[in-house]
Amino acid sequence: MINGNLKLKVCGMREPSNISEVAALNPDYMGFIFYFKSSRFVEMMVFYVAQRLKSQGIEPVAVFVNPSVAYVLHIRDKYGFTHVQLHGRETPQTCAELKNMGLHVLKAISVAEIADLDATKEYEGTCDYFLFDTKSNLPGGSGKQFNWEILDNYQGETPFFLSGGIGPDDVSHIKAFSHPKLVGIDVNSKFETRPAHKDAELLKSFIQAF
Repeated sequence: MINGNLKLKVCGMREPSNISEVAALNPDYMGFIFYFKSSRFVEMMVFYVAQRLKSQGIEPVAVFVNPSVAYVLHIRDKYGFTHVQLHGRETPQTCAELKNMGLHVLKAISVAEIADLDATKEYEGTCDYFLFDTKSNLPGGSGKQFNWEILDNYQGETPFFLSGGIGPDDVSHIKAFSHPKLVGIDVNSKFETRPAHKDAELLKSFIQAF
């Protein structure tokens, strides 16, 4: 938890020792990417480490890009995930199906302009959270930040995480941003020394700055 009430999700984790370092900072969630084209694609042995996070009150999240429902359920059954993040073109029907199977669903919505928020209307009620990320030609995150003022126009009921290029210098920006449905922030590449390896000291300083 940061800033008194915002949840913190650290995404793109992979290395066991680094997972332990970041876990010591008590983020609310850690994301593990199951998209084979990503430079942060996980190695399976990590999940035996990741599942120990739950005993520390940290929720591991399996991140997918356009998966089949069968693949998501396979990962759920094999590694015990209860939270999934869908970061591609997954339909509202897919989100609803996974949610109805007892999974907690975070659906990424790509944002560049106000009109992009129209997509949230289709997904209302089908997922637990939205994750507003920067629109790009890449599946998944781009490491770039969009104009958060666009979200002043979001009037949906689904709470959301703020994502997309959030870095160590954004503390004041986050403190200044307010929305009744904002529940947390998602960080990744701006805290890395290399893909999938987070700078724990940088994260610690970021958290303490709140």
